[in-house]
Amino acid sequence: MAFGPSYRDIPPVTRNLIILNVLIWAVELIFPSFSQTIVKTLGLHFIGADLFNPAQILTYMFVHDSRSVLHIFFNMFTLWMFGPLLERVWGSRRFLVFYFICGIGAAILQEGVWALTWRNEYVEAIAKLNGLTYESMEGFVNEAVANHNTEILSGMAEWKSSMVTIGASGAIFGLLLGFAFVFPNLPMYIFFIPIPIKAKYMVAGYAVLEFFLGVSGSMSTVAHFAHLGGMLFGLVPLLIWKKKGTLGGGTFY
Repeated sequence: MAFGPSYRDIPPVTRNLIILNVLIWAVELIFPSFSQTIVKTLGLHFIGADLFNPAQILTYMFVHDSRSVLHIFFNMFTLWMFGPLLERVWGSRRFLVFYFICGIGAAILQEGVWALTWRNEYVEAIAKLNGLTYESMEGFVNEAVANHNTEILSGMAEWKSSMVTIGASGAIFGLLLGFAFVFPNLPMYIFFIPIPIKAKYMVAGYAVLEFFLGVSGSMSTVAHFAHLGGMLFGLVPLLIWKKKGTLGGGTFY
């Protein structure tokens, strides 16, 4: 029995998404000096940074970390496993719309989290660097900003420009939610655990895990809230389609 769909069996949207992601990653890998330019240009930056471009809300999900094969592997593996089933049920057009809703939603939530947390994280970082308490450094920063201290303002601008998110994970997590809606009772397996878990429980567990990792700050290099954003924004069309009775196919608009 085949482990997953063969190349010929992969529907067009899923296949082209995988190809595009892998091609961009390959360019980053083959031309490492160009990789930083790709991330700088296509990666999602904080809206308050000079490097932000509205197009990045779309382009960021096609860029992955060239320093690790795991980042793109797990995203594309998940897309390869679950994408074809959803695309066949929904049709290519609806599948692509849903994919972008989830990816864009992930970007929007990530921007919101950045807007609420970047200043506190900046103050905390330079407080540790200078051996000061958060409260004393916060007072110093507030006073420096009020006095238009160029050094502090430059440091804050540099901090904001360093905030970047890349990868298709937000869209992929949205697809997992979509899969759980369409095939809620289909048994799934976690690596190395030979016990089947229904799709709806597996995805719910992922969501809870991402929330607590995001709140706790664990694995801070991973955009946990972006993952949740993909799920939250994907939930809207899923509920609409379920109410209309088109979740399993048919006209969706």
